Amino acid sequence: MYQNQPIKQWVVEDRPREKMLQKGMNALTDSEVLAIILGSGYKDASAVSMSQNMLRHVNNSLDAFAKLSFDQLCKFKGIGEAKAITLLASFELGRRRKIITSDEIIVHSSEQAYQLFYAQFSDLHVEEFHIALLNQRNKLIKTVKISQGGITSTLVDMRLIFKAALDVYATRIILAHNHPSGNLSPSIQDDKLTEKIVSFGKMIEINVIDHLVITNNGYFSYADKNLL
Repeated sequence: MYQNQPIKQWVVEDRPREKMLQKGMNALTDSEVLAIILGSGYKDASAVSMSQNMLRHVNNSLDAFAKLSFDQLCKFKGIGEAKAITLLASFELGRRRKIITSDEIIVHSSEQAYQLFYAQFSDLHVEEFHIALLNQRNKLIKTVKISQGGITSTLVDMRLIFKAALDVYATRIILAHNHPSGNLSPSIQDDKLTEKIVSFGKMIEINVIDHLVITNNGYFSYADKNLL
């Protein structure tokens, strides 16, 4: 309707900020929300028009948009370092909002464990290995990131896992790592690592109760498959 016309020239109720104040955040389109975050467009495009172009680049997928890197964002016309950093900060804030805190969380199933970890792994382009430390009644003490690697693997030092557990007197551990490729099947290396960690845990009476392979589309549970 307004094409590249400056937002100042729009009808007041159509301007994203004014529209939000009058009708609420839910009344805004994705591009309008993004325009508010960006704050301004450039000479030939309003903030909304620029936002629409950016979202079209990822087929209007907010999930795909949130995975864009700093360098990828800076390739869009009108996006400099400041705007790219602002966008990355908004992505991170959204992820952190999803992360579950440890106040009286009892983990009794792989689904609960998946919900615990998912926000920490969402939108990652590289593999990371995390653990959840629990007490004897499966109450969450804390989660810990053990390592970060490349697109297809990450090195895991067992000493870091069990040191983290011993430091907080945890008696149970849930292992979790992501597959950025989206492949839910554990690799042979995943199997060997799991077996090694489980075996050592038994020696010092710290039980590994599950190992999750997590993707944006779901998870694989070693416990559910009776592979521990």
